[in-house]
Parts: sequence; C-alpha cells; structure tokens
Amino acid sequence: MTSRSINGSYCNTTAMGMSGKLGLLINIQEDCVEVINSWRTMSLIEHMMAFIEQEANEKAEEIDAKAEEEFNIEKGRLVQDQRVKIMQYYEKKEKQIELQKKIQSSNMLNQARLKVLKAREDHIRIVLDEARRRLEDLTRDQSQYQKILHKLIVQALLQMLEKEVIIWCRQQDFIVVQNSVTPALEEYRKTTGMDCKVVVDPENVLPSDMCGGVELIAQKGKIKISNTLEKRLEMISQQLLPDIRTALFGNNPSRRFMD
Repeated sequence: MTSRSINGSYCNTTAMGMSGKLGLLINIQEDCVEVINSWRTMSLIEHMMAFIEQEANEKAEEIDAKAEEEFNIEKGRLVQDQRVKIMQYYEKKEKQIELQKKIQSSNMLNQARLKVLKAREDHIRIVLDEARRRLEDLTRDQSQYQKILHKLIVQALLQMLEKEVIIWCRQQDFIVVQNSVTPALEEYRKTTGMDCKVVVDPENVLPSDMCGGVELIAQKGKIKISNTLEKRLEMISQQLLPDIRTALFGNNPSRRFMD
C-alpha cells in the first residue's frame, strides 16, 4: 500500500469521524432546542395557568365580596323591614291599650257618675217621702186640712168654669170635703159671678192610702182635674227640683244656665 493510499484512507476515516460527531452535535443541539422549547412551553403554560388562577381567585373574591355586600344589604333591608313591622305592631298595640284604658276610664267615670246621680236621686226621693209623710200628718189637723181643701176646690173650679161638677175624695175625708164646698162656692161666685152645682160623690172615692186632696170631674168624665196632695207635691217638686238639688248638694260647676 502506497503512502497516498494510506493518507487517503486516513483522510476518509477522519472525515467520516468528523461527520459523525457533527451529526451527533446536531442531534444534541436539536434535542437541547426541543428541551428548551418544551421548558419554555411548560413555563408559559404554568405562567398562563398561574395568571388564570390569579384571575379566577380575584374574580372569586370579587364575587364573594359582592355577594357579601348584597347579602349585608338584603339583610339590612330585611332587618329594617322587620324592625318597622315590629314598631308598627307595638305602636298599634300601644294605641289599642291606650284606647282600652280610655274606654275603661270612661266607663268607670260613667259608672261613678251614675252611682252619684242614683245616690242623689235616692236622697231626693227620701226628702220627698219625708214631705209626703208630713202631708199625711197635716191631714190629721182637721182645721188646717179643711182650709187646704177649700183652696184646692176653689182652684179646680176656677180652672174648669163648669156649671156642674162632681168631687171625688177619700172616704175618710167625705165630711170635711162637704164642709169645704159651701165656702168654696161662695168664693167662686164672688170671683167669677157664675154659679156652679157641686156634688161630693160618696161612691167613687179616692184610695185611702193617699195623702188627701180632691179630684173634680165634669162633662161626664171628659174633664178631670186632679188636685190631690200627691199631685200638688209632684208638681211643686218638679218645679223646685233644681233648688232642692242646690240646697242638698250645692251648685253644679258644670251647669252653665240656671233657668
């Protein structure tokens, strides 16, 4: 083998070795590039994932904050509504209680007034009963009682102005009434210049438990004047009732007019 052949062969071998190394380096470089690209891709993905996660967390926090704010607002509104309803309920209850107190107070006041009025009326009735009892005592004095009957008959005759009159009286007063008729007619004639026929009815008599007095009948019962002592007491008691109340209980401060 010649020197040229050896050198050529060596050169070929060397060239082939260099080519293999170069290919290996290229492969390594490509692998490195691929690794770097893969690392960059993973880093970018991780960065994007971290960004997305951060955005998601911020959005979630924003949603939570907004939800909590809306919850607090709604809770405040509901609490305020319930507070208003509770206040309205108790205000209504308070008004009802005040109204019930006023009604109860008014009822108690009215009951007290009624009791006072009843007590006053009872006292007035006692006074009138006492007056009636004294009238009964008055009829026992025949002289005084005859004078009273005389005036009662004259008064009734002057009111009737009739030609014929019938007198009713108690059975126990029959004689004293008859004795009063004649002087009563004389006074009637002097006053009116008219004559009148008066008859004391012995059959139609007034109840014996009455105090006394007379009733005059004319025109077959169409005209009747009751001049009994009870009627006179009732009439005068009605007229003098304000004075009786004032005498017994004093002036009424709520009374504006005295007529």
